[in-house]
Amino acid sequence: DTKEVGDQIRLKYRYLDLRRPSMQKNLMLRHRVTQVARNYFDEHGFLEIETPMLTKSTPEGARDYLVPSRVHPGKFYALPQSPQQYKQLLMLSGMDRYIQITRCFRDEDLRADRQPEFTQIDLEMSFVEQDDVIAVNEGFLQRVFKEVLDVDIQLPLPRMTWQDAMDKYGSDKPDVRFGFEIKDISDIAKDCSFKVFKDTVANGGTVRLINVNGYADKFPRKEIDKLGEFVKTYRAKGLAWMKLAADGSMTSSFAKFLSEDEIAAIKERAGAKENDLLFVVADANWQTAAVALGALRCELAKRLGLAKKDDFKLLWVTEFPQFEYSEEENRLVAMHHPFTAPMDEDIPLLDTDPAKVRAKAYDIILNGCELGGGSIRIHDPELQTKMFEALGFTEEKAKEQFGHLITAFSYGAPPHGGLAYGLDRLCMLLAGLDSIRDVIAFPKVQNASDLMMNCPDTVDDKQLDDLSIAVTRVEETPEA
Repeated sequence: DTKEVGDQIRLKYRYLDLRRPSMQKNLMLRHRVTQVARNYFDEHGFLEIETPMLTKSTPEGARDYLVPSRVHPGKFYALPQSPQQYKQLLMLSGMDRYIQITRCFRDEDLRADRQPEFTQIDLEMSFVEQDDVIAVNEGFLQRVFKEVLDVDIQLPLPRMTWQDAMDKYGSDKPDVRFGFEIKDISDIAKDCSFKVFKDTVANGGTVRLINVNGYADKFPRKEIDKLGEFVKTYRAKGLAWMKLAADGSMTSSFAKFLSEDEIAAIKERAGAKENDLLFVVADANWQTAAVALGALRCELAKRLGLAKKDDFKLLWVTEFPQFEYSEEENRLVAMHHPFTAPMDEDIPLLDTDPAKVRAKAYDIILNGCELGGGSIRIHDPELQTKMFEALGFTEEKAKEQFGHLITAFSYGAPPHGGLAYGLDRLCMLLAGLDSIRDVIAFPKVQNASDLMMNCPDTVDDKQLDDLSIAVTRVEETPEA
């Protein structure tokens, strides 16, 4: 366990890698988490029910993994991205409370906390509102932390609306282990002498800042310039700064353009004092400014060692937008999925201003990572039809993709809602690790291949013939 070996070698010889005490400890932790889940939800009246692995391909956000059918040539099953529709149908079936520790599949680009196949603790409840779902899940999280890590979690957990999370932390999964909260100074900047700030606000934009309290001496000018390049990767056009030295002197990239009163107003809004460092982003789009500063605050905390892995900070983020704009598709798409219920008071906005509709959606966040997400579902067929229309589905297309669900609703559906945890991610964070690979027995690598089994791989022609599939080899040309 003391010898460092590259990931490629570890995964090629995974059966040897799993002999290491650290890896066995990780898989034991994962086992304990799943046992706590089964025991806790059983005590609270949940039934563990399996749902199919071969299902229908429907638009749910990521690409589906497709499975060709031998007995239905030219037709395909899809592996489930989640059991979303099945668990709603179970509520319509009178099952009342469902849980499943289930495999899910999404054909998307990989990263440290994402795999093509992953595991969810998936649950659904009938006759509930948001508070009921949250209460049951807070009890589960409290039990997990106590039984697995012997850590006491105080309930109820704090809650924050999506808008507040974006405004204060520049993220819908805010890390609240450290400060550096975002402050809006647009009202100060709109009449200031600095043309960049003034013009940005005049054109409907925003000017925001973070205060790196007490760490100005840790960032020489060279590092500050590098941070300016860092925020550009988040679409910010640049990074203005103001450094207050311990001796009371000040250096800044923009202060010379401001009056003393304007500087004083900015320092007061930021709560600035000696040895503080202010970073400012001005942008035409408030989300661009917020996200750039949100990423910067996390990067600074990482460099300063402020984000301790054993400092567990849980919170709920609520009231997500119902829709988000997809530049790729040039239309509004569901931020969670098409079955999420809108806030009752926002339903009229579906016809007039859908971008302002808030959802009955909630995410549970741990240390800047989304542990799980859920929502109260639509149970009224008319509202579900209206939602499909708002998402650009024709009546014919909605019936083709979701006809089974629409028909089921017509037989009467209870109000219902649920949540799904990423089990791999939960175990990764509990174990203090940086990658979900280390809590999965046989994970895939970056390009979704399995180095140990050497897959995906070619198959023989007879197998393809049985499936009515032909593989065409395309010769590479300069144009290709």
